[in-house]
Amino acid sequence: MSKKVSLKDIAREVGVSTALVSYVLNNLKQGRISREIAQKIREVAQKLNYRPNQIAKSLKTSRTYTIGLIVADISNPFSSSLARIVEDEAEKVNYTVIFGSSDETAQKSAKLIDTLLNRQVDGLIIAPPASSVAQIEDLVKQEVPFVLLDRYFPALKTNYVILDNHGAAEKATTHLVEAGCKSIALLTYKTELEHLKERKRGYLSALKKAGMAYRRTLVKEVDISNDPREIEKALKDLLENQHPDGLLIASNILAAYGLRYINTLPLKVPADLAIVSFDETEALDLFYAPLTYIRQPLQEMGQKATQILLEGIATKNKITQIVMEGELVVRASSKR
Repeated sequence: MSKKVSLKDIAREVGVSTALVSYVLNNLKQGRISREIAQKIREVAQKLNYRPNQIAKSLKTSRTYTIGLIVADISNPFSSSLARIVEDEAEKVNYTVIFGSSDETAQKSAKLIDTLLNRQVDGLIIAPPASSVAQIEDLVKQEVPFVLLDRYFPALKTNYVILDNHGAAEKATTHLVEAGCKSIALLTYKTELEHLKERKRGYLSALKKAGMAYRRTLVKEVDISNDPREIEKALKDLLENQHPDGLLIASNILAAYGLRYINTLPLKVPADLAIVSFDETEALDLFYAPLTYIRQPLQEMGQKATQILLEGIATKNKITQIVMEGELVVRASSKR
């Protein structure tokens, strides 16, 4: 294996001090160094394939300039979009992001948190799965800088950036009411995650405001593992036995599996069944009636979460909690 190039090697070839090379490559005291010398140092560093010693650098600064990001599933367009936004925002200040997927299990989330902290990340951005309250409490006790993104725990005083899920679901359900629906169903997850519980509460609130009676049989809750057979079974029972003319779907993954089944039925969207979903994804555009959906402000959410974390790493500032509004994007699936 070839010998690792050091600052001393660069200094020797350029004919300057090691300290001067360090100043240039770390962008320090640039005003005291001639432009020609600085350029020469960078050219030699590139020629010799110099790589900075990040371990030594972190020992001096007490930072690694890395942050950890834990999402539910990086293959989900919602999660991957957020990850890219966080990565781009962190890059603006020369931070690197290390990603991981919890797969909606507290066990894997705990393992990822331990792994990232063992790698000395400066902070964490987490979309926590259900049953992970204890993990978040431990981070608070350890004074680890972190921000919860998309999800949160009401009982814990933490940084978070989330959607107003209650308001968004109420807005979506009210839209179905205004479209003329008389019987509106909800397809959601059976979970303790607060943001999904808020979506159900928003749905119920809209029904109450519209003077429509709540029928338990119109709400189908499936496991968050997204088993296509369970989703199909829930929809089959809903559509064959309850006959709703409106349907609110609580996530884009549920919508994708749901539309695959609905497309096999003789009913027509939106004439027989008007549909609204949460979150956009290109796969849903392939359906013959493009879905009306709640658009989350992902760009702002990801950027703000990253900014809050970086500020917390630098200054250990006060708790910041941000709730953002969702936008109803009306398309063919609910136009009657």
